[in-house]
Amino acid sequence: MTARPENPAATHDFVGIGLGPFNLGLACLTEPIDELDGVFLESKPDFEWHAGMFLDGAHLQTPFMSDLVTLADPTSPYSFLNYLKEKGRLYSFYIRENFYPLRVEYDDYCRWAANKLSSVRFSTTVTEVTYDESAGVYVVGTTAGEEFRARHLVLGTGTPPYVPEACADLGGDFLHNSRYLEHKAELQKKESITLVGSGQSAAEIFHDLLSEIDVHGYQLNWVTRSPRFFPLEYTKLTLEMTSPEYVDYFRELPEPTRYRLTAEQKGLFKGIDGDLINEIFDLLYQKNLGGPVPTRLLTNSALRGARYEDGTYTLSFRQEEQGKDFELVSQGLVLATGYKYAEPEFLKPVRDRLRYDSQGNFDVARNYTIDTTGRGVFLQNAGVHAHSITSPDLGMGAYRNSYIIRELLGAEYYPVEKTIAFQEFSV
Repeated sequence: MTARPENPAATHDFVGIGLGPFNLGLACLTEPIDELDGVFLESKPDFEWHAGMFLDGAHLQTPFMSDLVTLADPTSPYSFLNYLKEKGRLYSFYIRENFYPLRVEYDDYCRWAANKLSSVRFSTTVTEVTYDESAGVYVVGTTAGEEFRARHLVLGTGTPPYVPEACADLGGDFLHNSRYLEHKAELQKKESITLVGSGQSAAEIFHDLLSEIDVHGYQLNWVTRSPRFFPLEYTKLTLEMTSPEYVDYFRELPEPTRYRLTAEQKGLFKGIDGDLINEIFDLLYQKNLGGPVPTRLLTNSALRGARYEDGTYTLSFRQEEQGKDFELVSQGLVLATGYKYAEPEFLKPVRDRLRYDSQGNFDVARNYTIDTTGRGVFLQNAGVHAHSITSPDLGMGAYRNSYIIRELLGAEYYPVEKTIAFQEFSV
């Protein structure tokens, strides 16, 4: 990859900050557009996407067509199928007859795409964003002292790992699931391990640790505050909720209703793959043939407190349906508690130019902007409260980027679908 030399006096059409799959998709889709000049800044030295969860056999929960570009431009050279062709695996993927790419494969695909782009700058950490009123441009400063000037920003900094308040100041060597693989060997040396959380990552880790429980002999606990281990709902009429029509419908609902639905709809994008749930049960059954398995699965149990002393965690839970408190003692602790958006510190100088709702979150407009002009600062992801489950959905990334490109150009470059659903969401 050869980066374009930066002209300090140049004003870009846009600067993309952060390079997760969504901004990477935008970089791929804008690369062939001569009328748009953009640059993407990423603090890491290379593309990285959930590297701590590259467990054997772990795959995406969306099909390969939800790649960086296909649903916007099926002819793009940055498609997953073109990646397979260049890697010599297209026929193998065809024979595999499985629409869902392996997670490690998807990460490699994204690296492949990023290394083909001229607009990406790795190892570039943004420290501050200011606004030059006289020129009408944003000025993006970096740790290296560089400045990038642009008429628009596209924020794609992602969602950092979430650590519950009960564990905020907890000592010891507990870890978030995002660091699981690099610490797995040390974790398995412990006499007991407790896993907190109930999504796909929690299930994958539990299955991984359970499969080797006989080898290491640890006690394995899996605790969730959810009423049950929810499967990801993936029926086709439910999938129509990841559609332009549902975004339009959701956007028009009162703010309190949107927040209520955000909480109620977590199972639509944070559930566990149904096959994996069944595999876990079958593995428990198999292990149990030789005697009781040293494992506990607990639902309806919210983590209320935690303390660490002499290599041991004492975890306080409340069984919410019974209203009873209990404790678990464990040497190892894994928090599969997901990710939560945090507004980047570098935006502080321009906060007065940004819009917020009554909950203090970004007020994300229908065109994905969050600034007071309604055309200057775009937000990737982090908008479930405003755009529903479409916000984190990989399959809607190409749609959102097509929309953003239309806003940047003032004309439609990639067709932006308006209706794809058979059902009606509003009356």
